[in-house]
Amino acid sequence: MLYHGCYMSNIKLDEVTRVHFIGVGGIGMSALARFFLHEGKVVSGSDRASSAITEALSSEGVEFTPKQSPDNITDDIDLVVYTEGVNEKTEGYGELMAAREKEIETINYFTALGLVVNPYYLIAVAGTHGKTTTTAMLADVLEEASFDPSVVVGSLRTKTRSNYRAGKSKYFVVEACEYKRDFLRLEPDILVITNIELDHVDYYQDLADVQNAFRTLAKKVPADGFIIADVSNPNVKPVLEGVEATVIDYRTFVDLGISLHQPGLHNRLNAAAASATASTLEIEKAVSDKALENFAGTWRRFEYKGEVNGIKVYDDYAHHPTEIAAAIGGSKELYPDKSLMVVFQSHTYTRTSELFDDFVTALAKADRVILLPIYAAREENVSGVSSGKLAEAIMEIGGQAKVVVNPEEGVELAKKITPENGVIITMGAGDMTSKVAEGLVNK
Repeated sequence: MLYHGCYMSNIKLDEVTRVHFIGVGGIGMSALARFFLHEGKVVSGSDRASSAITEALSSEGVEFTPKQSPDNITDDIDLVVYTEGVNEKTEGYGELMAAREKEIETINYFTALGLVVNPYYLIAVAGTHGKTTTTAMLADVLEEASFDPSVVVGSLRTKTRSNYRAGKSKYFVVEACEYKRDFLRLEPDILVITNIELDHVDYYQDLADVQNAFRTLAKKVPADGFIIADVSNPNVKPVLEGVEATVIDYRTFVDLGISLHQPGLHNRLNAAAASATASTLEIEKAVSDKALENFAGTWRRFEYKGEVNGIKVYDDYAHHPTEIAAAIGGSKELYPDKSLMVVFQSHTYTRTSELFDDFVTALAKADRVILLPIYAAREENVSGVSSGKLAEAIMEIGGQAKVVVNPEEGVELAKKITPENGVIITMGAGDMTSKVAEGLVNK
């Protein structure tokens, strides 16, 4: 039923009474769980363990189980939504098989997302980098303009501490992920493309393969719709050739006069993309500017966590070399005279191996780097890449890098070798937030 991101489903959501989520603690899954709760459905979910997100869901009314088991699948469930990460090797697979044995409809997160958002006037924000921040910025802009949008964002908005907003209008803003061409389940009326680079190298063969996916999505935007993009970007140009929608160059909306709380050129470009989108909806510039200047950010996007021994600690999801370089650049813009320590955990062996030289160049821009073991996610290490090899390569070009074996050691080393009044940014996936960033400021 799945082929290059396409899935046909005859599910009628108004006939669904009870929904179960396998992997409900995920950032996207939890947003959809909140949507179904708001629609009056009975919502249950499981995950491998409790988390701050599942605790919040429980308080909101989700029947959460901190254990994945076939016993969680009861006969009264109408629909099961499962996370992309479920496979034969994961605990959630037993639940998925139990649902199919009971002939309960099962769909993955992205199919469910398409079913939810496609009936609306859909604003989809895609791109290799910046889509979370741009989506959240757009949410603030449309709120300020009284458009009352519904929103699904791949993080927690700082001002609401939620990844979902329930609106009452026809507008829905959604973050659109390119992994496995999943965003092709969406039918956008406005498509924002922040940028395009090679990523998700465990799925995409090369940059041309990534561009092909984006081009397929761009061609789905109708003639009376809009595509917001950087038309001068050589990676984006081929994607836009021959599209029916009106193309708007967001670079023309860059405004250096706007006072943003988030540092860095990359955030000015995100703001420009949001402004350009607002213009297609005939929102006055003064309104969008006000929202952008008040934008408080999102969870794990250069998020300030606190201080330890006079050292400021930030946390960032940066897991691609371009994102790492942007976060480091933003920090140096904000604190030009402070020493910068980066504590980094790379995400997947495949990405680390394929983009190895780019990681080295980006990380070497920090004054010091501490590297945790690579976060394997769904992979086995067939390339032999390691954090040790990253550290060696960083030092070969003049950087300073050390390797630790676990988050606890990373916390202690960061406190020990970061100069007084310096800055620490924890970056990457895995345990970076709970065990390193919060470990630093809570001890």
